[in-house]
Amino acid sequence: MAKHRFRGDAQSPATRITQEIIARLEAGTKPWIKPWRGVPISRPMRACGTPYRGMNVFWLWMVADMCGYASSYWMTYNQAQRLGAQVRKGEKSTIAIFYKSYTKEVEAPDTGETSEEARRVLKAYPVFNADQVENLPERFHPAATLELVEPEGREQELDAFFGALPAALRHQGDEAYYEPTADRITMPPSQLFSGFDHYYATLAHELSHWTGHASRLDRDLKNRFGTAAYAAEELIALSGQSAPCLSLH
Repeated sequence: MAKHRFRGDAQSPATRITQEIIARLEAGTKPWIKPWRGVPISRPMRACGTPYRGMNVFWLWMVADMCGYASSYWMTYNQAQRLGAQVRKGEKSTIAIFYKSYTKEVEAPDTGETSEEARRVLKAYPVFNADQVENLPERFHPAATLELVEPEGREQELDAFFGALPAALRHQGDEAYYEPTADRITMPPSQLFSGFDHYYATLAHELSHWTGHASRLDRDLKNRFGTAAYAAEELIALSGQSAPCLSLH
């Protein structure tokens, strides 16, 4: 699955969140089911332990799901530093939002009379999930809630095949995706899969996207869900899923 990328910060917070929700709903029509177990995510929390409220709850839940973050904690860059931690190089922030209410004295153009008018402003600030930050205290990372048991079907030949590829691979969260900008694949831990056949097939799918990077086959990976380019890229990746198994059996 080609991972959906967040858009630039030039957009207003409301526009950005609305467009990401629409894109997520569109992506929800994909015709396959994840062959791994999910990682529960609790209510989003600030670094101080205060729960987020309002739109931030839904928004940060969605971001955590899209990016595979297991921690419920979010913080600014400076908050991470004050905790003696450091945002990992190359990690991208998302936004948290807050409303500011105030009153302003306005003058009626026809009568010249003044009155107080209530106004609200929506603002945003950048935050990082605790999974993007190194050297945080253990309290920022949830204890394992699933019994991690290695599934059946592991094969040395396939381990060697995938291990020989020079792809940047990390195991984190419960989402599988390839990031063209970072040139990196993220996979759920193998213990979350019901069998290694599913793990290998999912990894092969993401590696197929990896081959399209500008430094390799230079395919169009900056495409939107529903476009012909998106469909073509997914067809390539689906075809690549079975290639390693077919070549070894």
